[in-house]
Amino acid sequence: MMEQKKVAIIGAGVSGLAACKFTLSKGLIPMVFEARGDIGGVWTETLETTALQTPKEMFQFSDFPWPKSVTEEFPRYDQVLDYLRSYAQHFGLLNHIRFNSRIVGIDYEGCSDEEMKGWTLWGGSGEAFDERRKWRLNVVDARTNIPLQAIVVDFVVLCTGRFCDIPNIPEFPPNEGPEAFKAGQVLHSLQYSAMDFHTASNLIKDKRVTVVGFQKSALDLAMECANANGPNKPCTVLYKTEHWNLPNHHPWGIPLSLLYMNRFAELLIHKPGEGFFLYLLAVLLSPIRWLFSKIVETYVIRKNRLAKYGMVPSHSFLQSISACVIATLPEKFYDKVDEGSIILKKSQSFSFCEEGIMIEGETEPICSDLVILATGYRGDQKLKQIFTSSTLRDYMTFHNSTISLYRLCVHPRIPQLAVVGFTESSSNLFTSEMRCRWLAEFMDGTFKLPSIKEMENDIAKWEKTFKHYSGPFVKRACIAILHIWYCDQLCKDIGWNPRRKKGFFADLFLPYGPLDYVSP
Repeated sequence: MMEQKKVAIIGAGVSGLAACKFTLSKGLIPMVFEARGDIGGVWTETLETTALQTPKEMFQFSDFPWPKSVTEEFPRYDQVLDYLRSYAQHFGLLNHIRFNSRIVGIDYEGCSDEEMKGWTLWGGSGEAFDERRKWRLNVVDARTNIPLQAIVVDFVVLCTGRFCDIPNIPEFPPNEGPEAFKAGQVLHSLQYSAMDFHTASNLIKDKRVTVVGFQKSALDLAMECANANGPNKPCTVLYKTEHWNLPNHHPWGIPLSLLYMNRFAELLIHKPGEGFFLYLLAVLLSPIRWLFSKIVETYVIRKNRLAKYGMVPSHSFLQSISACVIATLPEKFYDKVDEGSIILKKSQSFSFCEEGIMIEGETEPICSDLVILATGYRGDQKLKQIFTSSTLRDYMTFHNSTISLYRLCVHPRIPQLAVVGFTESSSNLFTSEMRCRWLAEFMDGTFKLPSIKEMENDIAKWEKTFKHYSGPFVKRACIAILHIWYCDQLCKDIGWNPRRKKGFFADLFLPYGPLDYVSP
């Protein structure tokens, strides 16, 4: 009898849990390493007001629906954590997770870099495993940094996430960075989110806070400050680009999922690897694509009174959703702007001075007691730094490309390894679950990967599509507007029928969600 294969899964967030569940279902041995003391990844350290931005019917595991007791369309962070915990308990995943275990490096053994460069197939065979070659994981205790025993496994799944651990800090000229700011302190939103709620609310109370950024964390932070301090100590939001932040998911009463999450919506978009007929259709239907974008834009402008505040974005809604740069606006956000509790300031660059922040074209600083940088994360650094080999690090460096992964999951030149949960979509849980299902079938031998050349060509086609629709936000590798096309490819690989709904019109116009993929 063949020995059971060991699969290391790094991270116990949404993707890590799904990876664990699917590898178990194929009779493999999952070993999940989580640096924190709990499951839930990015959901374990949030603001008090954090809630889902995706309606819950899109953010659920196909075979584990939300409990009836959760009635909200956008559950709060604590409800999300409870849901993830019950999923882990239900499928018996907790016994496979090693908490407080940080992976500091992984080494591919049994093969030289030179030999790898000569391969035409992934791992030399296009298959998931190789008897002679393994990954060695260097593990430390996350609390003490004391090395633990190295672990040797047959396959590694990186579920380290994109939005945690390594903050993206803007670059400043000498003596104009945070060190120049003497009057108060500078934090990244990561540090603020890691505080318990009591400490966090005490920190912002009665302070002049400046928040840098205009994505989800920045909006939620500004709202917390405005609620705590009111117009006497207003919160300044410093942003570079206006964004289409949605007041809700029903523009003019039309569900957003009817405009962007069904097959008809994807006929309006050019797809990687499409034939002539689909290409022609996307050209002919482009007026409808423009119309759908306008429907959302006019609604957001009207509902949020954007013209009044000079906050109308210069790019289309289509560009925003293509790049996953849309956030749900906190309720009453612009009411807080009206009452003077939030001050919006636009600037392409800023620097620190003794009293606070200087922005281009202004002589007076924005006087602050606390500056919070909600400037995002460098998840790409985390992916890269985990490899001890410089060759593998170079492969995992994406430079100007979005993400060089086949099926957005496997690097053509790094064998016996997959990445899950790094790209974005309109529901990251839905995408991760599909990807883990595909990966488990691959490990089970259901299909082989095509040649390295074919994989690289396929990646280039996806890259082209990302660049075409996402414009300046292309770095985010987001598949929101092509989610069904992407899932179709995964289904074809694993031998499932990609058409998941009964009837032509249902399949064309009804939104696709996780429950459509519960079984073959």
